[in-house]
Amino acid sequence: MLAAERKQRIVDYVRRHSTASVHALAREFQVHEATIRRDLAEIESEGLLKRTHGGVVVEQWTRDEPPFSERSSLHLDEKMRIGRMAASLVEDGEHIIVDSGTTTEHIAKNLTQRSHITVVTNDMNVAAELREAPRVKVIVTGGELYPSSYMLNGMLTDQALGALHTSKAFIGTPALHPQHGLMHPESQLVPAKQAMIRAAQEVIVVTDHTKLGKLSLHTVAPLRAIHTLITGKEASEQELAPFRESGITVYTV
Repeated sequence: MLAAERKQRIVDYVRRHSTASVHALAREFQVHEATIRRDLAEIESEGLLKRTHGGVVVEQWTRDEPPFSERSSLHLDEKMRIGRMAASLVEDGEHIIVDSGTTTEHIAKNLTQRSHITVVTNDMNVAAELREAPRVKVIVTGGELYPSSYMLNGMLTDQALGALHTSKAFIGTPALHPQHGLMHPESQLVPAKQAMIRAAQEVIVVTDHTKLGKLSLHTVAPLRAIHTLITGKEASEQELAPFRESGITVYTV
């Protein structure tokens, strides 16, 4: 077995079992423990798994999100590239949803010169980016304001989204897992994302490469609900292959 194939199988094994020891992996793949340790070091450098003390390998979890002010500067160049690519998929005359987030804000920055599009958002930052766009109609969902992130959420947000039909929804996420789909650590933010997905004919997930392969507490939607994924060129083919195999169109920028 080639090293690249073995590493992919190690990732798949840990994702199925959630955890594994070096000894168990060596026995499973019939190689020396030194070989497994070398493989794991390379896999960890790619951000797919995390080693802990005692030689145990675990899948990476997203248990909470950093503050908005911190997230906005993380992987900024990658988010800017993703925003440009996502905006290029919007056709003049379309009605779209733009989710709240530090990546989706860059979509709005690239829509200001578009013609006769309608942007529905639950993000005050997104709305502010488009406030002077002459040919863009902006609909803000309403809801409870989260001051730290300028996001709107809650019952009023869900009700507004439930009455809409759009061609595309651009969804941000802190965790996208190849088996469990779109995930989030905060239960109160899940219903709005689910309403966005139901409202759209095409669901486009926009996320930087560090969110790929991550697990979180709550499932927002399975992979079958996602049509397109846009992420950075920093993502490895090992990370992207499961999404392509699920029928998702993947763009790396």
